[in-house]
Amino acid sequence: MTIQGASTIQGASPGLYNEDLAPATVRNWGPFSIFNVWTSDVHSLWGYYLAASLFLFCGGFVNFIIAIGIGSLIIYALMNLVGYAGVKTGVPYPVLARASFGIWGANIPALVRAVVACFWYGAQTAAASGAIVALLTRLQWFDELNKSSHLLGHSTLEVICFVVIWALQLLIIQKGMETVRRFQDWAGPAVWVMMLILAIYLCVKSGTFAFTSDIPMDVLLDKTKDAGVPGQPGSWTALFAVAAIWVTYFSALYLNFCDFARYAPDNAALRKGNIWGLPVNLILFSLVAGVTTIAAYDVYHEVLLHPDQISAKFDSWFLAALAALTFAVATLGINVVANFVSPAFDFSNVFPRQIDFKKGGYIAALIALVLYPFAPWEGSAASFVNIIGATMGPIFGVMMVDYYLIRKGEVDVNALYLEDGEFRYQGGWHVNAFIAAGIGAIFSSILPNFTNWLPSWWGVYGWFFGVAIAGAVYYVLRTMALGAGVRTAKA
Repeated sequence: MTIQGASTIQGASPGLYNEDLAPATVRNWGPFSIFNVWTSDVHSLWGYYLAASLFLFCGGFVNFIIAIGIGSLIIYALMNLVGYAGVKTGVPYPVLARASFGIWGANIPALVRAVVACFWYGAQTAAASGAIVALLTRLQWFDELNKSSHLLGHSTLEVICFVVIWALQLLIIQKGMETVRRFQDWAGPAVWVMMLILAIYLCVKSGTFAFTSDIPMDVLLDKTKDAGVPGQPGSWTALFAVAAIWVTYFSALYLNFCDFARYAPDNAALRKGNIWGLPVNLILFSLVAGVTTIAAYDVYHEVLLHPDQISAKFDSWFLAALAALTFAVATLGINVVANFVSPAFDFSNVFPRQIDFKKGGYIAALIALVLYPFAPWEGSAASFVNIIGATMGPIFGVMMVDYYLIRKGEVDVNALYLEDGEFRYQGGWHVNAFIAAGIGAIFSSILPNFTNWLPSWWGVYGWFFGVAIAGAVYYVLRTMALGAGVRTAKA
């Protein structure tokens, strides 16, 4: 199945090439489609949950907007770096990774990204199904079922809703990336409408429109005590941590944004879509999340971080149903964009002769289904984001240093599909890239999560340490290797 217009590579190895992995030639993702990559990615129950959680760490609305604003500008800059590589080469993430990790070595970072996507796929599906559960339990029969019957560590109603939402997502990708583009073009904006309805409803019910929070400090401290964020809510250390967590939330898409950018006609379209989809959209979305959190506390006198918890309290059945269905659809959007497309390409890259885009996506969905009974995404939103994000920082550092500092943005695209080309390195594996990524992973993931050797705040910035350390080590090793090669050639 060809998911988009693709070029043919002469002499490409069957083990490195199929039509889904080939460079894109049809470039019809304009600024609006790029913008909606981000509306689909952010406008979900999990995105709202994280934004509302981070609001608590800031202790006030102005602090929140400053921290989120700084983080959003950093995200915009990083996504442009990745996106430009996608526009120029036209290749998906796992193929681009061959330039730095080797034609066979790239399978490892591809699988890392795929596994992370499976975790997020399960987390988002659980969030979407939770919205439906919250709606159904307004009815006595479903409420009694939810309380009395349990299966696989969850209520039977939760399991049924999860499986239904899980299955519905598979229908979206039947016809490939063009279907994804069309779905996201309306799913993302739809949740914006619902978010505004939610905020307006609560503000009217509370009788005020507030940019200042009256949530007591003892409540904030209780709600944030297990998130691993240093400092008291509202302190500078907490604000820096909020910005870092917001940046880390997008760590998976830093790797595979080229999966979408490859379909943009040029860098200008990419930048325009990114500027509206990232800093502008992210700040406005966070603003609405903050206002809603304040208003919900004023109305219900409790901190409600999940929008489905809020909508479940609506007096109007119609509004509650509209909210639940809209958030569920929006969450399907992010799952397809962020957590289906990437593993579909990633698994296809590992076994291009056996697995195409569609089969790769099915594998990811199946893994997410298997993870559901264990629900590793439950708990603190900030902690989950940091642990998941830190695993990908070293890979990003190696790839960006290789593309921009070593290669100066010039990659022989044809060689990415050749077994005996430039990117064969040591039998298809680039040892220096794995050494650098391994050292980065020690400081980003292993030491902060499995030992107490580092300060408690280190994990919040794990992604950044992974990027910086792995990138620096790779640059030194690669420069030394290139220098040795030049000396050998001269000799």
